[in-house]
Amino acid sequence: QVQLVESGGGLVQAGESLRLSCAASGTIFSIRQMDWYRQAPEKTRELVATSLGGGKPNYADSVKGRFTMSSDNAKNTVYLQMNSLKPEDTAVYYCYAIVKVTSTGRFEGYWGQGTQVTVSS
Repeated sequence: QVQLVESGGGLVQAGESLRLSCAASGTIFSIRQMDWYRQAPEKTRELVATSLGGGKPNYADSVKGRFTMSSDNAKNTVYLQMNSLKPEDTAVYYCYAIVKVTSTGRFEGYWGQGTQVTVSS
């Protein structure tokens, strides 16, 4: 019904930048929020940035000042601009969205498949 597709991951050196994209498609009536999470090896998945509340995005303390989340509502797409990357940012980055599904009228949560970000020192 609803698919989230992330892109933009890769291997970079410390201090460099990457821009992730997450495009939502399918039977979407509306999107309540879209968030970015990440999961490093042997660690729990953590919230990186969220649009919850509808105002300015909120960020994890570890990425404040370096990461910026933006959106293109017409394209149902969110972006995560990641600057000054550090080795500890290495993780699989996931997009999560809460969507009002057209066919059911209910809000449901969906995950993307993830995109690998590797930062070398």
